[in-house]
Amino acid sequence: MYDGEYHMPKTRIMGVLNVTPDSFSDGGQFLDPENAVRRGLTMAEEGADIIDIGGESSRPGSEPVPEEEELRRVIPVIEQLATRISVPISIDTYKPHVAREAMSAGARIVNDITGLQNPEMIRIAAETNAGVVIMHMQGMPKDMQQMPVYTDVIAEISAYLSDRILAARHAGIVDIMVDPGIGFGKTLEHNLTILSHIRAFTALNCPVLIGPSRKSFIGTITGLPMEERLEGTLAAAVLAIQGGAAIIRAHDVKEMKRAAMVADAIVAYS
Repeated sequence: MYDGEYHMPKTRIMGVLNVTPDSFSDGGQFLDPENAVRRGLTMAEEGADIIDIGGESSRPGSEPVPEEEELRRVIPVIEQLATRISVPISIDTYKPHVAREAMSAGARIVNDITGLQNPEMIRIAAETNAGVVIMHMQGMPKDMQQMPVYTDVIAEISAYLSDRILAARHAGIVDIMVDPGIGFGKTLEHNLTILSHIRAFTALNCPVLIGPSRKSFIGTITGLPMEERLEGTLAAAVLAIQGGAAIIRAHDVKEMKRAAMVADAIVAYS
């Protein structure tokens, strides 16, 4: 129960910082390192609890980026932000070498859209004492939205995440978060089913991260373009918090932080 502002449950906000030319929402805005660092500082000021930096777009249909290019994009930004903010930095990558270099540069979390399926990624995360985000995705970004099919979407995602959690724990990884992967190999119906069954994932006993920010399912429902999906994003996030989500990944940190504060206060009384 809520018994005062200093004891209120707190949903963590993961701010999205895409250092890419082609991400679906903010591609090209922060490709310049100075702009990226400036945006990271702003997100920290707005209340981000984690800043998630990515150098390869994972939008539907996107092509992989060479490892050297991904490193060129993200490492200077991580190095600068790590010396200027206390907010933990996450590296959004599925490439083990990029993860290792990011950890050396000051990152503390690996956000892997492939769910640590590469044994080398598990080894590096364990060796560097990194926190991890294990995400579910059907297929890869290039083909993931080409008719994704599930027999039971909740059961299949839960089983996958459970298996990857066991692999991570077996390697000695302690700080584990799970993400059912909204929009990653999912139809509108799959996404809505996930958002209405968050408790199935909290049962895995790891903090649940949900990333609905500006996603296409919101556009499908509202008929609005990406730049007009803030209200839809907030609605999805608040209901996810009510369902038990502990972390919300968002582009609009200030607005999401405020919505989460109110949602947390209401949930504390439920």
